[in-house]
Amino acid sequence: MGGNSPCASCKLLRRRCTKDCTFAPYFPSDDPQKFAIVHKVFGASNVSKMLQEIPVQQRADAVSSLVYEANARVRDPVYGCVGAISYLQNQVSELQMQLAVAQAEILCIQMQHDPVVMPTPDIIDSDQKSYFLQNEFPQYLNFGPSTNVIHDSLKRENIFGHDMVS
Repeated sequence: MGGNSPCASCKLLRRRCTKDCTFAPYFPSDDPQKFAIVHKVFGASNVSKMLQEIPVQQRADAVSSLVYEANARVRDPVYGCVGAISYLQNQVSELQMQLAVAQAEILCIQMQHDPVVMPTPDIIDSDQKSYFLQNEFPQYLNFGPSTNVIHDSLKRENIFGHDMVS
């Protein structure tokens, strides 16, 4: 920040904030908690080294990621953001399974109200077979991309043997 108001990192580390301070653009003085949590988890020296190795145009994104990871580490010291990601993936899998079940129920209801009359194979010529498969039957099998969800949800992954869903 220069001479008047030191950045959050220089304020926390009790040092003079110079005009070429690595932290100043990313840790403003009005948000001291942002640097405090990153410093607590990663250390100021490590953060400084990381920022200096990254091109200037990518540093803001890197700081954002560091802040996110630091917050996740404080909430869950063992898994950090991986625990949050795993939890969200499990939620997505469960919702996909619920969607597949709902689509199957819709299919059953449709089949009860509008049963498919299956003609016998010996009276269908090849043109009729092609038309039937392209135009009539697929409407009852329109599950979209979630048809394998039930199989995927049965193979629910967990991290290091611990189920992340409570």
